[in-house]
Amino acid sequence: MSPTYHFLFLFFLFILIAESADPSGQFCDDSTKITNTEISKNIDSLLPKLVLGTSQYGFITTSYGKGEAQVYGLAQCRGDVGSEDCSTCIQDAANEIRKRCPNESDSRIWYEYCFLRYSTQNFFGQVDTGFGIYYYNVQNVTDPDPDTFNKELGSLMDKISSEAILPGNKGLGKAKTKLTPFNTLYALVQCTRDLSKQGCAECLAIAIGNLPTFCEDKKGCRVLYSSCYLRYELYPFYFPLDSQESLDGASMNYRTSIVYKP
Repeated sequence: MSPTYHFLFLFFLFILIAESADPSGQFCDDSTKITNTEISKNIDSLLPKLVLGTSQYGFITTSYGKGEAQVYGLAQCRGDVGSEDCSTCIQDAANEIRKRCPNESDSRIWYEYCFLRYSTQNFFGQVDTGFGIYYYNVQNVTDPDPDTFNKELGSLMDKISSEAILPGNKGLGKAKTKLTPFNTLYALVQCTRDLSKQGCAECLAIAIGNLPTFCEDKKGCRVLYSSCYLRYELYPFYFPLDSQESLDGASMNYRTSIVYKP
């Protein structure tokens, strides 16, 4: 982990499996306070375009306005999520982001099923890991032992990262592996679809590389960056859900670390 990263805060958070109206996190850049009313108007005009495009295609990059007031936006749903859940999620994101970041021109909001951001700077195609959110399960793995678990996790991450960078997969990789007769490890990664193959690989390498810092030996973890997403659990969470696996005994108690690289 780079020494320039700073821990902003640490707190308990209970996470439900089902998607809710509450976002997983948000980032409102205080250094981008809106002083031009035209920028605010352009954001309001941009958001419906992001909702429509994402509802139709699962992803969109677009802009609105001209000159210094032009605003660039990106929105994307998780690749395994159905169109109805995608549409609902991105509408919630568009409604909520202006409430949570009313005065910042660089704003981002994460939900379990979708992500939305906008800025007056053209960020399309750029890897952004300057701000990240790490959710980690409070419980450590015991079966199998941590060394075996981490080895299997590393192999699974390598596999799905290789899948995610393939053009036909649109930045998505997901798979599961049987750890013991009673435990299955599920994992999913996704890059924003504006990234190149190299950019996607770079973002996922950073996210995976930081797992030992924040999520070592943990039963579950989620990583939220502006350019990529990562999650693993000892229960099914991606679609189609594995109906043969049980959630009995699954710990839903998580903590979160937010990191920022200036």
